[in-house]
Amino acid sequence: MNSVLLDVFAFVGAGWVRPIILAALLGGLWVGLRRTRLSRRERLVTWFGVTVPLLAWLFSVLQLAQAGVFRPGAVAPVPAIPLAVVLPVLLGLPLLVRSKNIAAAIDAVPPSWLIGLQVYRVLGAVFLVRWASGALPGAFALPAGGGDVLVGLLALPVAFYVHSRARGSRITGYAWNVLGILDLALALAMGFLTTPGPFQVFALDNPNTGVGTYPLVMIPAFAVPLSLILHGMSLWHLRRSARRPAVASGFASAPASG
Repeated sequence: MNSVLLDVFAFVGAGWVRPIILAALLGGLWVGLRRTRLSRRERLVTWFGVTVPLLAWLFSVLQLAQAGVFRPGAVAPVPAIPLAVVLPVLLGLPLLVRSKNIAAAIDAVPPSWLIGLQVYRVLGAVFLVRWASGALPGAFALPAGGGDVLVGLLALPVAFYVHSRARGSRITGYAWNVLGILDLALALAMGFLTTPGPFQVFALDNPNTGVGTYPLVMIPAFAVPLSLILHGMSLWHLRRSARRPAVASGFASAPASG
C-alpha cells in the first residue's frame, strides 16, 4: 500500500501539479494585467517578462535534479539545495515588488488569490507517506510534511475570510503567511540537519538521502522557493490593499505606482 501511495505522489508531483500551479499563477497574472489600464503591449511584455524566466527556472532545476546535482555530496563544499532555495528568492522577489506593472496587476485582483493558490501545499503529505514507508527520517518528514499539510488546508478558508474583508481578516492573512514562511524555514533547517554531511545532527541512524533525489527534490529545489516568493508577494499585496481599500476588492482597474 505504501509503495502504491509513493508511486501516486511521485506521478502527481512530477507530471501534473507543477503545470497546474504555474497555469493558475500565470493565468491569474494575466487576469490582473487585463484589469489594469496598461496598454496591450505593456501587458504582453510584463506577462512574458514573468513567464519566460519562470519556465526557464523550472526547466533548469528539472535538468539539475535529473542529473543528480542535488544529491548529498554531489556538489562540494556548498550544498546545492540551499542555493536553489535562496538565490531565486533574493533575485526574483525584489524585481517583482519593484515593478510598476506588477504592482498594477496585484492591485487589480483580490488579496485572497495569492493565499488560496497555495492550497497545493497539502501535497507535502508526500513526506509523511515516505516517512511511513521508512524512506525519510521522522525528524525531517514530520515537521516538513505536517506543516505543509496544515498550511495547505488553511489556505482556502483563510482566502475566503480575507476576501470577505471582515474584521480581523487582514491580520489573519498576515498570520497565515507568517505560518507558511516559518513552516518552510523549519523544513529547510531540518532537511539540512538530517542530510549526511558535516552539519548533520539528527537522524544519524536514518539519514535524509531521499529528499535530494528526483522527483522528490523538486519540492525543496523549486516548490519551496516559489512558495516563499508567493508568500512575499502576498504580504506585499495585503499591505498595498490596506492602503487602497477600494482596490482591495479586486474590481478596480486603475494602475498603481510601485
